[in-house]
Amino acid sequence: MRRKFVAGNWKMNKTISEARQLITELLLTLKSLDGIDRAVCPPSMALPMAARLLEGTGVGLGAQNMYWEESGAYTGELAPNMVAELCGYVLIGHSERRGYFGETDETVNLKVKAALAHGLTPIVCMGESLEENQAGKTAEVISRQVRGGLAGLTPEEGAKLVIAYEPIWAIGTGLAATAEDANAIHCDVVRPALAEIFGEQVAQGIQIQYGGSVKPDNADGFFAQSDIDGALVGGASLKAESFAAIARAAADAS
Repeated sequence: MRRKFVAGNWKMNKTISEARQLITELLLTLKSLDGIDRAVCPPSMALPMAARLLEGTGVGLGAQNMYWEESGAYTGELAPNMVAELCGYVLIGHSERRGYFGETDETVNLKVKAALAHGLTPIVCMGESLEENQAGKTAEVISRQVRGGLAGLTPEEGAKLVIAYEPIWAIGTGLAATAEDANAIHCDVVRPALAEIFGEQVAQGIQIQYGGSVKPDNADGFFAQSDIDGALVGGASLKAESFAAIARAAADAS
């Protein structure tokens, strides 16, 4: 059985003091939830503080991005070993990184390999634009992103991945794919593409989160689906009450 996994992507929000307050509030609920994985991904400035607060709580910590080189003249970047000192997870290939900062399937692939080499669990994001969705190209785009982003990985490495399907048109818009439509992408597109690379057994064990306007009032519907193994939560992760409610919904579904 795949465990539900709920992660909060705070994006470029929360100062260090605000992050401390939010984590303190979240722990009142998240520590007591059994049977699910949960993590928060604050801005990089808050990672050392967050690591101290979360130590021993069972709540994971993730970085929002990292570079693939060990060290060097890469001003402003975080090396994999820097992230691994503090975090268990790292987001890779989020649509905002692809859209605003020019990330490609090839650079996603380099980052995934570097993360795995340093013992990190990559949460590999993928999703189609509204134009691609309306043109009926969702399966084509997602399959390409899976194959390109995960090329060259072994089945053993594949078993250590988390995938997040986030339709770009549903991120921060208030729109969300229906639970049934999202599940169809997971089980008819994402998991078969994973099976092509890693084999059916490994593919069936990989957690696939849904992301895109997941909220307390729609989380139950998503988590009831056969192949939606949790959520990568954006805006609703910035308030303790709403993120805790989503995590509780995942625990109830488990």
